[in-house]
Amino acid sequence: MRDVLVLGYHAVSESWVASLAVPPATLREQLAWLLSRGYELVTFHDAVHAPPAAKVVAVTFDDGYRSIVDLAFPILAELGVVASVFVPTAHVGRPEPMSWPGISQWADGDDADELRCMNWEDAARLTRAGWEIGSHTCSHARLTTLGDEALHRELLESRATCEDRRGVACRALSFPYGDHDERVVAAAGRAGYDTAGTLPARLHRPQPMRWPRVSVNRGDTMRRFRAKASPMLRRVRASRAWEPLVRATGVRQP
Repeated sequence: MRDVLVLGYHAVSESWVASLAVPPATLREQLAWLLSRGYELVTFHDAVHAPPAAKVVAVTFDDGYRSIVDLAFPILAELGVVASVFVPTAHVGRPEPMSWPGISQWADGDDADELRCMNWEDAARLTRAGWEIGSHTCSHARLTTLGDEALHRELLESRATCEDRRGVACRALSFPYGDHDERVVAAAGRAGYDTAGTLPARLHRPQPMRWPRVSVNRGDTMRRFRAKASPMLRRVRASRAWEPLVRATGVRQP
């Protein structure tokens, strides 16, 4: 039986205290531990459609923060592995900090620089190194709240922009906020994607267009990270027993 683990990261930072910003040393320790356990690190699309080994990990980064290029890329290059980045195409290359519900509280403060997005030259550099650049829509909208026309535009235009800018196919999507439903999944398929990632609190059965990713946050100790990566715990989190277990024990959601 193959073990396909997909991890969901966002930013990398020494000082930004946001839960979505993992320190560089923590990222290195986590990935080195996975390699020591015999996992092969591959892109998201390859992990879902063509896993090259019995144990594979896809490291994914949402939002396209500049810190992915400055801090994460050197770490993964040192380890000899690749990852996938999902970019909101309307923000790529813009000088101002990105801002949407969930990060807007930092857009005007001391941490505003942490919210700057990579540019297309950065994306090309990652592509040359074997990384995957996928779509995170155009504007990072909650897709289930959009009408059909706006939904189609967010999905189709972001994919077209990724392909035009990099000259390679864009087949992978990350739903902003993990927000999706059957209508959104169907629209993503019509827009040309064949792989899409979610970020559920309770894991669900993996499907190429609804692939559950395990969220990794700043507060994750190595003990907690090892638990999150555990195949056994992932199976429990995907079962009907998980929510009653959380209610009965008061255990913190991973």
